[in-house]
Amino acid sequence: MKRLTISFIATVFLSLSLFAQDKVVKSVLELGRTDNRTMEHADYIARNIGGRIVGSHMLNHAEDWVASQFRSWGLEVTVQEAVEIGVGFDRGPWSGRMLSEDGMVLHFGTPAYTAGTRGPQKGRVYLEPKNQREFDRVKGALKGSWVLLDTGPTSGLAIDASPKADSTRAALLAKGEEGSVLMYRQMVDAGVLGFIRPSKLPMQVLYNRAMCFNLTMDNLPKACDILLDEHQFAQIRQKVVDRQDFQLEFDIRNHFFPGPMKYHNILAVIKGSKYPDEYVMMGSHLDAYDIATGSTDDGQGVCVTLEAARLLAASGAKPKRSIMFCIWTGEEYGLLGSKYFVQNKTVPWDKISNYFNRDGGPLAATSVTVPPAMYDDFVEACKPLFDYNPDIPFTVNKREGEPQARPTSAGGSDHAYFAMNGVPAISFRESDIFGYDFIYRDIWHTEDDLYDKLIPAYMEHSAVVQAVTAYGLANLDHLLSRTGLYKD
Repeated sequence: MKRLTISFIATVFLSLSLFAQDKVVKSVLELGRTDNRTMEHADYIARNIGGRIVGSHMLNHAEDWVASQFRSWGLEVTVQEAVEIGVGFDRGPWSGRMLSEDGMVLHFGTPAYTAGTRGPQKGRVYLEPKNQREFDRVKGALKGSWVLLDTGPTSGLAIDASPKADSTRAALLAKGEEGSVLMYRQMVDAGVLGFIRPSKLPMQVLYNRAMCFNLTMDNLPKACDILLDEHQFAQIRQKVVDRQDFQLEFDIRNHFFPGPMKYHNILAVIKGSKYPDEYVMMGSHLDAYDIATGSTDDGQGVCVTLEAARLLAASGAKPKRSIMFCIWTGEEYGLLGSKYFVQNKTVPWDKISNYFNRDGGPLAATSVTVPPAMYDDFVEACKPLFDYNPDIPFTVNKREGEPQARPTSAGGSDHAYFAMNGVPAISFRESDIFGYDFIYRDIWHTEDDLYDKLIPAYMEHSAVVQAVTAYGLANLDHLLSRTGLYKD
């Protein structure tokens, strides 16, 4: 009789637990349809914050805002310092024009951590000297001038003005070599206002990778580094070749200030009731280049992650294992935030069931492909999604063929250091299912990474998918199997 009573109580407890889980999922699905706030988050990030690179005050503001959002929904929040940079950088307005009878407004950008002007500065324009003889011919005229560099379209990175690069250029000159940028240091010492390189459209503008972490207030860049619309560059170059009389004027408000500036991963947790030290994780990166607003790379990922957390919190989720929402810093400068998290074993690697990364555009999560050993668990976790939105069907697919080798080098996005260390980092397949002609390359690190490139229906749907899947996996009685995840 006692055994029957215990069995009956266990059955009732299990039924109540399943009912509570089902109630949470139904709430998430309903709120996802009727009170989805993904685009409210996106609006704030794009219009109130905008570009937010490591080094800027805007990234600090964004971190504070994200942490406050999580706390307002009742999540436990940890602010984890992950990045420090010695000199800060903020960007103000920039403008330029050609001063001539056929003058025009100039379309350009400057990489972060490069020099600005001291108010509007105008000067004549010269083609770069490519060897010592050409430099000697114009060195007296270079002071207060702008120099066109025939580099061809750039990657968006700043000119490497580091001592190492100077030594490399000097060695090439000593061998009698000639070419673009070889006379860089001589031109800076001659007093040029700045350098102008051509850029394809939409313009890709990044940062001073070679020097930003080594700058002090005593060795700041002196000459502007301008990336100009390649069509305007060609027009201006021809005018120089024709020796026409004209000037260019630029007003570039790039501001350096003493640091150190510190940046943080924002880690929010819905604590597990049975396995609190085991985690299902999802994340995206908060930092973004400041040529635009970083709405897509990766503002959309942050907004989807935020909304997944809000939907679960608002639905009263109490999963068996913890769900962690990770908003990373420093991704654009080398996956710095997620690297710090993983390498410091903030969560032991063997306690992570899966890490879902979102950094691929404002598309709809439409499927997930998993190793055979994970298939049944994902089907169970994702079952509520199969008939959630007939217009955006969702499927779980079993991976075919042999597993790939575990990656040995970082790249791509914040999943990399998880995968390198054998942690499952399976992400959703994202699709432009309605055919909105979204091409990620158009916005990737370009001036077109703006709010109007977001696709609300896809992002709102994806927030629901991430919330339901994470909750389902967190309620399993076991961590996901790693059998067949990688070859090793």
